[in-house]
Order: sequence, then C-alpha cells, then structure tokens
Amino acid sequence: MNGILIVAHAPLASALRACVLHVFPDAADAVAALDVQPNMPPEESLAQARILLRQSGQRQTLVVTDVFGATPCNVAQRLVDGVNSKLLTGVNLPMLLRTVSYRHESLDALVSRAMIGATQGVIQVAVTAPQNQARRAPHDQDLRDHQQ
Repeated sequence: MNGILIVAHAPLASALRACVLHVFPDAADAVAALDVQPNMPPEESLAQARILLRQSGQRQTLVVTDVFGATPCNVAQRLVDGVNSKLLTGVNLPMLLRTVSYRHESLDALVSRAMIGATQGVIQVAVTAPQNQARRAPHDQDLRDHQQ
C-alpha cells in the first residue's frame, strides 16, 4: 500500500487531508499533510516533510503539492527520489479521492490515476433552465409574434 503526503501552503494541506478523511476515514494512516507556513525556512519544512515520510511507514509514497515552483513544491522536489516517492503538483480534491481509492496499486499506476482524477474533476457545469427549457435573451421577440 502506498502513502500519500500533501505538502501545500498553510492551511491547504490540512484542509485537503480533512476532506479526504471525511470520505475515507479509514485512510488516516495513509494520508499525511504538511502545511508550509509563510515564515518557515524551506530547510525546516524539508526536515518536517522527511519526518512525515518516515513516520508513514509506507514503502512508497506519492507526494502532492499545490503550485509548481512555489516553496512547497521546491521542498517536495528535494524530498522525493523518483523511485520510492514521486511528485505531482496541482493537487485538488478529486485527485486525492482517486489516489486514496487506488493506493494499493503500484506507484506508477497511482501517479496515472491521480492525474486522471485531477483532470476529470475539472468540469464546466452548465446552468440548466427551469424544466430544461432553452433560455432566451430578453430582447428576443416572442415566438408567437410574426413580422411581415
């Protein structure tokens, strides 16, 4: 079974973990979170991340961060080795829910599942009109009006 470590700007990592545990309360041991504080030196964040990685007890870990190039991502890049731990950025809740659901698969498969969950979770939702009727602009003429 794989571990999942969320490294993000405070308080996002803890908030995402809480959402995941709301849906999967049995995943508490598999999901860890590190909220990177704005005034915390990167070396301190890295030390905390290493502790969380060791404490997870998992052989392999997927590390996810919020924004590429930001401090949490830079810390995570120094943490992962590319073999027993891999890194994805752009974390969102659908990504995490998919990841937790498939945490028993190989780390490479988990990376793929996470990316699919992240992208499929972004959907433009159409606004439906009452009784699924098409909306008409207010300046449109009534369909019963005839012009000649």
